[in-house]
Amino acid sequence: MDLRPVTPTYSVAGQISVEDLPAIKAAGFQSIVCHRPDGEVADQPSFASIKQAAEALGLEVRHIPVGPTGVTAEAVREMLDAVEELPSPMLGYCRSGARSTAIYQHTEHMRG
Repeated sequence: MDLRPVTPTYSVAGQISVEDLPAIKAAGFQSIVCHRPDGEVADQPSFASIKQAAEALGLEVRHIPVGPTGVTAEAVREMLDAVEELPSPMLGYCRSGARSTAIYQHTEHMRG
């Protein structure tokens, strides 16, 4: 698992697994946002499985999928809400981390 800081309170990663969650918690993250739609590839863990295991560890989670159409205005609004409502530090993940980085940059632009 490759955790890449974007800001002091937000980092990104490629696809995570249930087995990664204890290390994510140990790294100090308090919330996780998934930007990957379920079912992009056959062996991808479902958001529900990540959510269940993360919540069992005391992590807050949200699903804001960014699909093939790219970052939408609705997704940016949802991410803005997540940034304002969820505890930090926050980890965003998708297949490679690129969508999680892009949506966060859009969110920061909206925040001014």
